[in-house]
Amino acid sequence: MVKAFEKARAQAKSKFEELYEGVCTVVERRQVKDAHTKIKQIKEIVVLEGQPCRLSFEKASAALQTETAAKKSQEIKLFLPSEVIIKPGSKVIVEQNGIRGEYSASGVPKTYRTHQEIMLELFEKWL
Repeated sequence: MVKAFEKARAQAKSKFEELYEGVCTVVERRQVKDAHTKIKQIKEIVVLEGQPCRLSFEKASAALQTETAAKKSQEIKLFLPSEVIIKPGSKVIVEQNGIRGEYSASGVPKTYRTHQEIMLELFEKWL
C-alpha cells in the first residue's frame, strides 16, 4: 500500500513539474569575511540557479494611489518542487516566457506533497 501511494505521489509530482515554464535564481544577502583583510562585508550570494519553476499572477489591479506615490497591487505566486528551500527575504529572479523579473520571497511557503507555493512581491530593495 505504501509503495502504491509513493508511486502515485511521484506521478502527480512529475505531472505538476511538467507545468514549469520558467527558471529561477535565488540570491541571499550574507555577511562574508574577506580572506585577506579579515573585514566582514554584506554581499549578494547566489544560493540556487537554474531551478525550474512557474510564476502565476493571480490578481493585477490598477495602481493604488497613496499620499506619497502610486503602489502596484498584484499577487504573484511561485511554484517550485517541495524540496527546494528559499528563505523569506531572498531575492528571486525568474525568467519565464522571455521575461525576466526580480521578486522578494515574502514569507513561509505553503508546502504540499507535490510542490510548494511561495508568495512573491516585486523586488524594490534589500531590507
